[in-house]
Amino acid sequence: MSGTTVRGLMLPKPVTFVTGNPKKLEEVKAILGQSIPFQSLKLDLPELQGEPEDISKEKARLAAIQVNGPVLVEDTCLCFNALKGLPGPYIKWFLEKIGHEGLNNLLKAYEDKSAYAMCVFSLALGPSADPITFVGKTMGKIVQARGPNDFGWDPVFQPDGYEQTYAEMPKEEKNKISHRCRALALVKSHFAEAGYTFHPHNA
Repeated sequence: MSGTTVRGLMLPKPVTFVTGNPKKLEEVKAILGQSIPFQSLKLDLPELQGEPEDISKEKARLAAIQVNGPVLVEDTCLCFNALKGLPGPYIKWFLEKIGHEGLNNLLKAYEDKSAYAMCVFSLALGPSADPITFVGKTMGKIVQARGPNDFGWDPVFQPDGYEQTYAEMPKEEKNKISHRCRALALVKSHFAEAGYTFHPHNA
């Protein structure tokens, strides 16, 4: 986690979680429950390039300016160790262009099929605040696609210690060990330690 915490700060309104992905929103709601008051909103943010944490921070800055309040943004990466961390933050585009079979083909020439799923959340408390980042990782390997094909690259990622891919796992099970769950655990801890309060008229 990086950034500066202002303890006991009163926020003018609930945190806006920026996403246009209903499946992602469903997971975040399931993991966070009632622990953090938040609302969701789809924003048109530019596609940025660079290292995952830098991309996430910049998105949080831009979102906080648009919302004019506290925001939480999320970036998800799928990183192949044989490819030194790629596709990484560009996984969405790789998946769109080449599909699950194409992701497997990227590793055909390599013995090393290990990979990790990474989730980076960035919290910006307002337009001028320096975003704070929270990173969660789940180690695993890339396998032939198995399971329902309704959530991104889940069918090709099998977490270490499991015989099932993310797609084959019951949602409750995945939400206990996923990269998103690990990052959100840090977000929850941060909110608990920081003791943020929300303006009663807007909460």
